[in-house]
Amino acid sequence: MHSIEVRRPTEEELQDLGVRDWPLWEKGESRFPWTYDEQEVCYLIAGRVTVEPETGAPVTFGEGDLVTLPRGMRCTWDIHEAVRKHYRLGEE
Repeated sequence: MHSIEVRRPTEEELQDLGVRDWPLWEKGESRFPWTYDEQEVCYLIAGRVTVEPETGAPVTFGEGDLVTLPRGMRCTWDIHEAVRKHYRLGEE
C-alpha cells in the first residue's frame, strides 16, 4: 500500500488538474474512521486535518495542500479546523 502524499501545488498545477471543477466536501471539527475503497486526491481550501492510518505515522495537512490518499487505506480522520476541500476519486 502506498503512503499519504502531501505537497504544495502551484496555481498552474491546480489549473492543469482542473481542481476547481472537482466536487466540494465540507465537514466541521470531528473525528471519525474511514476506509478508502479507491484513491482520493484532494485540495484543501480551508481547514486542518490529521489522518491517522492503521499502519504508519499520522499525517497533518491543511489549507493549500494537495493530498493523495491511497486506495485500501484504513484510517481515522481528526479534523482540527473545519474542512472545505475539492476532491477526485479513482484514477491511480
